[in-house]
Amino acid sequence: MQATISIPQHWPYPRFNLEQRTQQGIILGLYYYPLGTELAEQFDDGWRYVLMPNKNSDEISYLQENQIQPLTPEELFSEITAEINFYQQQISILNRQLTVLTQGANNG
Repeated sequence: MQATISIPQHWPYPRFNLEQRTQQGIILGLYYYPLGTELAEQFDDGWRYVLMPNKNSDEISYLQENQIQPLTPEELFSEITAEINFYQQQISILNRQLTVLTQGANNG
């Protein structure tokens, strides 16, 4: 079952999605400051995004929509390809470990 998010009809839709990769990092969360609220008066109305620069970081940044730059299709392709290559290497290492383990069990 896929999670759904309901956005009130009088709010604009966010420009970015959860888990979207951007120049500033991966989007982990988003929240909205509606026009006419104290937070909107203090910080401007609109969407705010919670981003993590990379998956190995414990840093979090909070940015407005206009502070976020999407990745180009080429950058996104390169990033995803690098991640696939990393996990393929990890799978290869684990497969070799399993082979050693099963050969040791058969010889024992």
